[in-house]
Parts: sequence; C-alpha cells; structure tokens
Amino acid sequence: MLCFNIITIFPEYFREVFDFGIVRRARAAGLVEITAHDLREWTSDRHRTVDDRPFGGGDGMILKPAPLFEAVVALTGANEAREVAGTGTRVVLLTPQGRVFDQRVAEELAAVNQIVMICGRYEGVDERVVEALVTDELSIGDYVLSGGEPAAVVVVDAVVRLLPGALGSETSAVNESFSDGLLDYPHYTRPPEFRGLRVPDILLGGHHAEIARWRRRAALKKTQRNRPDLLERAALSDDERKWLEKGE
Repeated sequence: MLCFNIITIFPEYFREVFDFGIVRRARAAGLVEITAHDLREWTSDRHRTVDDRPFGGGDGMILKPAPLFEAVVALTGANEAREVAGTGTRVVLLTPQGRVFDQRVAEELAAVNQIVMICGRYEGVDERVVEALVTDELSIGDYVLSGGEPAAVVVVDAVVRLLPGALGSETSAVNESFSDGLLDYPHYTRPPEFRGLRVPDILLGGHHAEIARWRRRAALKKTQRNRPDLLERAALSDDERKWLEKGE
C-alpha cells in the first residue's frame, strides 16, 4: 500500500476531493491511504502559530521550521530530523521553485511506499526545511497558486492511477499521453458519422497492424502540433523523424 500524508494548514480542503473515481476505488481496494494533517497540530504556543515574517524584510509570511520539522519526523516514524532520510520516505515540497512534475516523476513516486507532501503557503517555507528534510521540490507548472493544496491533489491523482490494480485495464496507463514521451492519439466512438464528421475509415476496418500504425502517426502529429518540445527527447525512429519533417 502507498501512504500519502499531506501536511497543510487547510486539511478541510481535502475532505471530499479524493472520494471520486479512480482514487476512491483505489482507496476502497486498499491500494492507497491518503491522510491530510493540520500543521497546527505540531505547534507549541497557545496561538498555534505556523508562520512569521522573513528575515531581511520583504512582503508576506514564511512557514516556520519548527512545526514542519516536528510534523515530518512524526509522520515518517523517525526519532529525529537527521533520521528522516533513512526511512525511505519521499518528502515532497509543493512549490513554484520545484522541478516540473510530469509522468516520469509520477512513475518514480508510484514505486515507493510512503510520501509526505508539504503544501507551501504564503511566501514559502523556511529554507532549512528544504535543506534538512525535503527529497523532492515539485511544481505542477510555471504559475503561482495560493498554496500547495491544488498541486497535492494533482500529484495524488497522477500517482494513484499508476498503482497496479487502480485502473480497470492494465494497459490503460501504458497507452496514455506522456507514457512513451508523446501525446495520446485521437479517440473516437459511436456513431461513425456525427453532424457530417466521420471517424477515420482505417479505425473501422479491423486491421490491427494498420490501426496501430495510424495511431502512432496520429500521436506524432498531435505532439508536433501541441507540444513540439516533447519530440526533442522522444524515442523516434529515423523513418518517423523523416515523416515529421515532410509534414505528411
């Protein structure tokens, strides 16, 4: 079982968001456990303070190190901060400064047993948390959110669907966008003609080899049109690269 422990100042944000679809089914099947923890549980003052002003001046507030250290140590089962690394837990900070979360990172995280996610807020967290505890700084895109909670939902969903048994078909995750470095090929269903728009004839013929060839080329064309940057690192044959250059 994969265990997600999410550290946040708004645990109520996650109250129902994981009660739908694939994530709900994976939880019911015992494939994943997801718990949101209030960072204030690890404060020691009567005001349950989790933030303070930044040294050196500047706008906003910073999440204090002490509650985060206490929370991560407690949730990883370590006796002290320096032992966190030895637990094998991935400690993820969701932050605009992180590396971009993509399918490859989702596959990495799906292979571990426990993930602690820290939802950043305000201007961020005290850098000593990053230096001493965090194994992964992740961003879901080049934009700024009010906090890490929406990003945590994205990470959980992307990782859970990769767990064995989470999807109805064992090949579904393999055939999705980004699984082979490309966007997914176009999909069609009944009726074969709708408002003058027809399904490509090749998909109706039942010739599996030709269908596979069409889908591969359709995926290449869609990737070239929408995400040409992915082609630079995709595993393409010489014939496929020549075909793309011709723009057929």
